[in-house]
Amino acid sequence: MPQGQPSVIPDDGLTTRQRRNRPLVVVHTGIGKGKSTAAFGLALRAWNQGWPIGVFQFVKSAKWKVGEENALRVLGASGEGGSVDWHKMGEGWSWVQRDQQMDNEEKAREGWEQVKRDLAAETYKLYVLDEFAYPMHWGWVDTDEVISVLRDRPGTQHVVITGRNAPEKLVDFADLVTDMSKVKHPMDVGQKGQRGIEW
Repeated sequence: MPQGQPSVIPDDGLTTRQRRNRPLVVVHTGIGKGKSTAAFGLALRAWNQGWPIGVFQFVKSAKWKVGEENALRVLGASGEGGSVDWHKMGEGWSWVQRDQQMDNEEKAREGWEQVKRDLAAETYKLYVLDEFAYPMHWGWVDTDEVISVLRDRPGTQHVVITGRNAPEKLVDFADLVTDMSKVKHPMDVGQKGQRGIEW
């Protein structure tokens, strides 16, 4: 079992503890299944540490049932670990009163504006920006601005971004990047998604 020993010790002037506790930007991208699932797995670890967690789902429809949402909401309300706030663009952001008139591009931009406000206020210790790679890829949200905001965020806030086609600039900037590749999937042979596996 690996003990988490780094292969390189940088000459950055930080102590081992400072380096271990620095905030990370994590990106889960690629065409394979499991990007969001892996991010929600990190959220479970964060909940166990007592961290406040903010989940922002940028693309998924409000009609889509996400199994992790119910589980994390129940855990967040249990009082045993960290708190969990869950926001879905498809439902309209809860802080926007005019959400029914907004198109998806506007909703994505407003969601990003809220993430910026929360980062500035250090609202959460872990941010899951689910499917946020898409608004950047489509040009709805400026990648350079995202990188600048994340680089300058205060405190020790960790940010996980999921979605296919993560911009190369974001990949270069991030501390941890996983590209989920697909080897096989039941949908390749005509099987539809199933309960407990896809949602």
